[in-house]
Amino acid sequence: MKIKQRVLPKLPQRLNGLGEVAANLWWSWHPAARMLFKMLDRQIWKESNHNPVKMLNELPTEVLQAAARNPDYLRYYDEVLAQFRHYLEAKEGYFSKHVADSNHYPIAYFSAEYGLHHSLPFYAGGLGFLAGDYIKECSDLEVPLVAVGFMYPRGYVHQHIREDGWQENIDEILDRDAASIFRVLNEAGEQLVVKVPFMEPSIHVAVWRIEIGCIPLYLMDTDLEINDPWNRRISQHLYISDIEQRLRQEIVLGIGGSQVLASLGIKHSVLHLNEGHAAFALLERIRERMEGGMKYEEALEQVRKTSVFTTHTPVAAGNDVFSFELMAKYFHAYWPALGLSRDAFFQLGISFKEPNAGFNMTAFALRLSGHRNGVSKRHAKVARRLWQPLCWPEAPEMNVPIDYVTNGVHVPTWIEPKMELLFNRYLGAGWLADHDNEALWELIDTIPDEELWKAHYWLKIKLIDEIRERIRQRWAQDHVNLSVVRAGGTLLDHSVLTLGFARRFSTYKRADLIFYDLGRLKKLLNDRWRPIQIIFAGKAHPADDPGKRILQKIFKAALDPELGGRIAFVEEYGEQLAQYLVHGVDVWLNNPLPPMEACGTSGMKAALNGVPHLSIVDGWWAEGFNGKNGWAFGQQEVSGSRDQADAEALYEILEKEIVPLYYNVSDDGIPHDWVKVMKESIKSNAPRFSARRMVKEYIAKFYTGALKEA
Repeated sequence: MKIKQRVLPKLPQRLNGLGEVAANLWWSWHPAARMLFKMLDRQIWKESNHNPVKMLNELPTEVLQAAARNPDYLRYYDEVLAQFRHYLEAKEGYFSKHVADSNHYPIAYFSAEYGLHHSLPFYAGGLGFLAGDYIKECSDLEVPLVAVGFMYPRGYVHQHIREDGWQENIDEILDRDAASIFRVLNEAGEQLVVKVPFMEPSIHVAVWRIEIGCIPLYLMDTDLEINDPWNRRISQHLYISDIEQRLRQEIVLGIGGSQVLASLGIKHSVLHLNEGHAAFALLERIRERMEGGMKYEEALEQVRKTSVFTTHTPVAAGNDVFSFELMAKYFHAYWPALGLSRDAFFQLGISFKEPNAGFNMTAFALRLSGHRNGVSKRHAKVARRLWQPLCWPEAPEMNVPIDYVTNGVHVPTWIEPKMELLFNRYLGAGWLADHDNEALWELIDTIPDEELWKAHYWLKIKLIDEIRERIRQRWAQDHVNLSVVRAGGTLLDHSVLTLGFARRFSTYKRADLIFYDLGRLKKLLNDRWRPIQIIFAGKAHPADDPGKRILQKIFKAALDPELGGRIAFVEEYGEQLAQYLVHGVDVWLNNPLPPMEACGTSGMKAALNGVPHLSIVDGWWAEGFNGKNGWAFGQQEVSGSRDQADAEALYEILEKEIVPLYYNVSDDGIPHDWVKVMKESIKSNAPRFSARRMVKEYIAKFYTGALKEA
């Protein structure tokens, strides 16, 4: 199979390498590569939303011709291009040194979403960003991996806020010719189209490819004329609410994704499922082995030993369960291919506690995968408690075979370039190559307080300027009501202690917890000498009206004059806004209802950049908090109202600890005690919660053993 490379006819021959770099998302986590495009025209780079493919399509020819004659630009271009090509060369990396030959059949990684860059909106939230960070780090460590997912032409949901604060869901179709994504072609030079097995009427998927450093990501698109109208809509949006269409989506992801790999001639040694949405891929692995001559039990055992399942959901209601009637409708022709009866097939996905509830995708994935993990130490404990009565009723809870690998973030993606330059000076130019070494980060203490504080303050100004510019453009282009402008952040003040709260607006996230005692909050917001302000961002699922009502409540609070213009809600939260927020706020706020936070990663990104975490002790913070690197609450058991107890603890920490510490500024203008917390936040969290540590743990705990059975 071939990849159809996009033609950029305006590129001078001397700068053909710009097309190479733009075609691979390597540029998204290498500031030097982004600077290669920014140097051509800063304004067009900004207008393209930092998308080099779109920029090169829009750039005037004379600008490129001038760059091809500029010796300074050409020197920089040659250096970056050499770095890029060296990165892609096969060499003896971490995986081949410590695990196996990199020519081994690759590991297949399946996920329903991928958060890679805002020019490719194939994500809804944390699960997608985790998958994106995972692939990038696998590329950095040269793990032989191939990824599979959906190419959602309409993405998740684009968010506009009405003047009454209600979220509107806007469809924007992805311009596939203005992004780093390419058609996979068949031998006839046409886009590869693959038929999903056992589906009637037939469902076909077109195959696309994204290059993420050394890792290929294959994406499926059902929006084809050959498909029935209902089938064409399967891949339009993430997380379809219609339960039957949701099942069809998961069939296409798991079974169709496996067929795509087979059509490409890609054999895989290990299957890694990022959540249960693609779990039907396990069935295809069994069926393929049976076609090769194995008996069902033998094939099942071999698949089990070579499959990894990562669960992210800490509550039963968050797992997909399909009725037996619906399962029979779509799998009545499939279970005979496995030599199974209807009942034996359904047994694979039942809960022993509730056997009549339906086919549970997580129970199914847990049973058919020999390597299972939660995404934090606390989450693994919660998962063992949750799944013991459903899948292992005879086993003591402590013996339930669910391990953990705490999530981490891809440091090169989430470190702000200005902060990276500061680290280069004091940690050494090679720190990034060794960033999971905890001893290295002790050098953070050598950074002068003044330099770290000035870098952070500059990023805070950059954040607030970006928010103001976003809402100015919204007002100028869409003529929105002035209430949207006021609530969107125009009144923010960069001299004020700024809290950030940005995540999906589900009710359990409790975005409105800080409004529990409005009188107490008003005192914090309106203090004449030591005020606080709070920036909110996030989207509610299109079908989640309770989440939308919480969002609306916060929007209306932002319009309340009695709150002094100290509340802002910034619409259209995505990867780009997340970058500004985790770099620029003073404190990252997180207060979900425990134990419903499986891990969380946004606070890790903030901590990496010197932004301390203020959080409920849940998810990763149960491992990350050390008493000096941020603030924690919610540890105690509560007999009365959980919201009341947590809100009071939150106010107490703000009033007695955070506000006084932030505003305790020395004569030199530096809050030295605050900077001490910033430094502790960086050095204690950056190495431990990096994607590098995470990928190495997956290799050590699961991949190494699974590869021996492949």
